Amino acid sequence: MTTASRAAAPAAARKRPWLLHPAVKPLVFIASLGPLAWLVWGVVANTLGANPAEALIRATGDWTLRFLCLTLAITPLRHWFNQPALVRLRRMLGLFTFFYGVLHFLCYAWLDMSLVPADIVADIIKRPFILVGTSALLLMAPLAATSFNRAIKALGGKRWQALHKAIYGVVLLGLLHFFWMRAGKNDFGEWAIYAAIVAVLLGDRLIRARRKAA
Repeated sequence: MTTASRAAAPAAARKRPWLLHPAVKPLVFIASLGPLAWLVWGVVANTLGANPAEALIRATGDWTLRFLCLTLAITPLRHWFNQPALVRLRRMLGLFTFFYGVLHFLCYAWLDMSLVPADIVADIIKRPFILVGTSALLLMAPLAATSFNRAIKALGGKRWQALHKAIYGVVLLGLLHFFWMRAGKNDFGEWAIYAAIVAVLLGDRLIRARRKAA
């Protein structure tokens, strides 16, 4: 190795984006399990309030929407801050979105419906906001199932990308689910924050798509 190449090696290492560090993914994974750990501790320590069942259902739903926003934020953030390496976290965050969505549904099915299938189906049909939430979860299922490299190769890049655009429908259904749930108490403050975040994230995509078409 020449003197010039020896000098270039440390310089290249310094320029390597911190998001490519091997520790980043494990740290994000552990952080993503934090809400679950907090809820489990709340159950064990009995710190979830007077209605633990409702607290679990609400919290898992909130975290589903938060992870959905985080997943959608990856593309705008990588453009805004010139950090293309952020994309390596999108799959993990998307899978955690589905994970918390499944937990949300299971908490509802178990704590509200006692895992009685007939009662669950009847309640989903009866209450529109639950129907919308369940539809969002079902729409997420094929996205989670095809989030792996083999699925991408099997579907082909264009078909895979077309399928995963369903995430836009998922987030809109999630917002509608949250809106109707809050409508019962006439409390839309938190919903407005999520709606504003989603509007910015989707608006950025629309602007970029129009610029690309032009």
